[in-house]
Amino acid sequence: MFSKIDVNGDGACELYQWLRAQTDDADISWNFEKFIIDREGNVAERCNPMVTPEDIAPKLADLL
Repeated sequence: MFSKIDVNGDGACELYQWLRAQTDDADISWNFEKFIIDREGNVAERCNPMVTPEDIAPKLADLL
């Protein structure tokens, strides 16, 4: 659970392969990149690392 994983490339973890495929499939640029998942398990939005949790909070209320 706490081991290092790859998030880009052929050896990327299956979760990150799926997350990237559900969005623009661009490489994950930094470990604070965020994915918002809706109630049905779909990626609702991909947010860059500079987006703060406070920026995301209003969007979450609509998805809950």
